[in-house]
Amino acid sequence: MDTKRAMEIYSSKDTFAVHLGDKSVWIENVDEANGMATVQVGSDPLNTQTVSVDRLKEEGDE
Repeated sequence: MDTKRAMEIYSSKDTFAVHLGDKSVWIENVDEANGMATVQVGSDPLNTQTVSVDRLKEEGDE
């Protein structure tokens, strides 16, 4: 995924299926300048990671 798409998903009112590896994640913040995103892994609000947006995959995206 690129930074522009991560920002679109983050800013949208709609829900998108986004994965980090085999885990479902919610995008909580996007750092456009550095190409990084903070994501919540699964449904645990305490399980967050900051990763490069290019590690994120949108469902149906190869």
